[in-house]
Amino acid sequence: MCGRYSLFAPPADIEERFDATFDFEFEPRYNAAPSQELPVVTGDEPETIQRMEWGLVPSWADDRSDYEFINARAETVREKSSFSEAYESRRCLVPADGFYEWTEAGGGKQPYRVSLDEDDLFAMAGLWERWTPPQTQTGLGDFGGGAGPDGDPDAVETFTIVTTEPNETVGELHHRMAVILDPAEEATWLTGDPDEAEALLDPYPDAAMRTDPVSTAVNNPANDSPAVLEEVEAGS
Repeated sequence: MCGRYSLFAPPADIEERFDATFDFEFEPRYNAAPSQELPVVTGDEPETIQRMEWGLVPSWADDRSDYEFINARAETVREKSSFSEAYESRRCLVPADGFYEWTEAGGGKQPYRVSLDEDDLFAMAGLWERWTPPQTQTGLGDFGGGAGPDGDPDAVETFTIVTTEPNETVGELHHRMAVILDPAEEATWLTGDPDEAEALLDPYPDAAMRTDPVSTAVNNPANDSPAVLEEVEAGS
């Protein structure tokens, strides 16, 4: 699975890498976690880096707390009702410069930061959805979520990260890994047909990746500073 990642490159570098412009004031994330609003690029607006909540809620959900999927398995993403509609027409890029995985070590779990060898920015394959909270009563303000100016509940935009079998490097840490797209594949993931998109779901080449043990401070998403990136001796 992918349950924590980072994106702390300068905003101008991110915009240049994805040929898109932030529509919000970006702040670096050293320890991005589920439920947070984080940057994505969609096929609908590829020139814009938007902000969505991590934890996909299907458009048909009655109660968002029953869903909020942070990952979707590549092997079943086309068939599962929670993801199939988004897979067909609402794919997105999730910009990152690393993600975290944990492995058993000396009676505890040692976190590792997984990144590309050159610390390059990359895109994880994602899906996004727009969910509108159901109206629970007919009185003004009595809704399942915040209300817009017309009194209707505000729509919530959420995303999930697609995972696949790990390559050899990540496989030493975990049995799943995020789908990382080659830059040349990103446009196809956003706008290609479902068969073309499915062909991109293989593990990223392991020779291009590295893993570094980091402090257990990353275990707590409240710790969102450069300190969580500091390399430590494994098991310390």
